[in-house]
Amino acid sequence: MHSTTLEEKRSIQRVNTSMPVVSFKHKGNFEKTSKFLKRAKKREFYKNLDQYGEMGVQALMAATPIDTGATSKAWHYKIEQTKDSVSIVWYNTNVNEGANIALLLNYGHGTPTGGYVRGKNFIKPAMKKVFKEIEDGVWGEVTKNE
Repeated sequence: MHSTTLEEKRSIQRVNTSMPVVSFKHKGNFEKTSKFLKRAKKREFYKNLDQYGEMGVQALMAATPIDTGATSKAWHYKIEQTKDSVSIVWYNTNVNEGANIALLLNYGHGTPTGGYVRGKNFIKPAMKKVFKEIEDGVWGEVTKNE
């Protein structure tokens, strides 16, 4: 093992003392950040989720193709929260022989006689405005200065 000589130590000191020093200055405070973190801890951003859930149900009901009206009336939502996330889940309870009718109407389906019924693609367009409302609302809560 090599031991460091006195001359090497002086050389190391000279190199270290000749290096530029980095310093930072900060003006102001972290008041806005602290307020944001306190609100995030309380999950205040989630207070309007029921409103958005119902908005989605109304949009889906209005956009669903109507024959008997059963599929249109079968839209619901639920809010699922974990310690790390929150989700709004929209679903339709009109099921026939294990097949969700809303999905068949949206994406299309085969028939027992070998034919195909083309889908109407109504779910995504109906929810586009709802997602924009959620985005704007949540961003407003995030950037709100109370």
